[in-house]
Amino acid sequence: MPKADLPPRHPAAALLVATAAAVAALWLPATALADGPAPATQGAAHAHGEPALAWSVPATIGTPTARHENGMAAVDGRLYLVGGRGERPVDVYDPATARWIPASAPPLEIHHLQAVAHEGRMYVLGAFTGGFPEEQPLTHVLVYDPASDRWSQGAEIPAHRRRGAAGVVVHEGLIYVVGGNTRGHMSGYVPWLDVLDPSTGQWRELADAPRARDHFHAVVLDGRLYAAGGRRTSHDTGDTLSMTIPEVDVYDFASGQWQTLAAPLPTPRAGTAAVATDGRVVVMGGESARQVPAHSEVEAYDPATGQWATLQALPRGRHGTQAAMLGDELHVAAGSGDRGGGPELDDHHVLAR
Repeated sequence: MPKADLPPRHPAAALLVATAAAVAALWLPATALADGPAPATQGAAHAHGEPALAWSVPATIGTPTARHENGMAAVDGRLYLVGGRGERPVDVYDPATARWIPASAPPLEIHHLQAVAHEGRMYVLGAFTGGFPEEQPLTHVLVYDPASDRWSQGAEIPAHRRRGAAGVVVHEGLIYVVGGNTRGHMSGYVPWLDVLDPSTGQWRELADAPRARDHFHAVVLDGRLYAAGGRRTSHDTGDTLSMTIPEVDVYDFASGQWQTLAAPLPTPRAGTAAVATDGRVVVMGGESARQVPAHSEVEAYDPATGQWATLQALPRGRHGTQAAMLGDELHVAAGSGDRGGGPELDDHHVLAR
């Protein structure tokens, strides 16, 4: 479908588009591939006159438990750091007290996840359990209730759609799972998109993404799901890290159709964290075959301009963790400092103006 059929959803964004041809230039059909990496502009200020975004280390009491391949979600104004390789507690950060405190561990080892918040609870699905290289997908959704500090078992995940290292988002009360890998780090990467109604436990299969990917995080911005970063993990063929994906695929919830951005991710890598903030999709960290240290790049895509910008790099590169928003502040904690499984980090950084 040409981009002309998908006008920008935000009225202010429409003012930035001079002609229908300019709108079309922001997108390619799902079957088309970009010719090469699009240059990312430098600078952390989103608009003229705004203070630049910069990283800082908050003064906290306590630190999060060192871990990697974990998730983190913001629930009712607090951060909940969850999972990772091995048995790890939930760590809770309360900005009102600046304290990190431990909470109840999940009922089993969970890792390679993107945790999401829904109606005051944290949901875990699209995750793995067990050891490398053929980790097993979870069979059921796991739900954590911060009010009671208790875990419960949610809906069963259909056996033929189970996978981990998937992107997970919430949109209008429904939970969407995109991509992932059915066989851990083996060649079980899939392009699937599924939606769960947490109020009924019912699943629906939706249109496949244009390409399979795993080891990435998805975001929702202006009624669209963005799948950026990741790779096709294939340890059984010797391609554990190398098949990274530069293309960014976008699903429109209203039309039920996929498109591929004309502007690919400037630095292809997997194991990234991603958030939507300030009208942009922000992708940070990651790992790839090109370097041993984890990536520190932070790159932001603006749908209004169709361009990527380079923000201030992470103070310490990392992969295998999740970022979350508390108000206007972007928080990231834990992860692995090098590609693979270590060193595990126990730090906490904030990106804000």
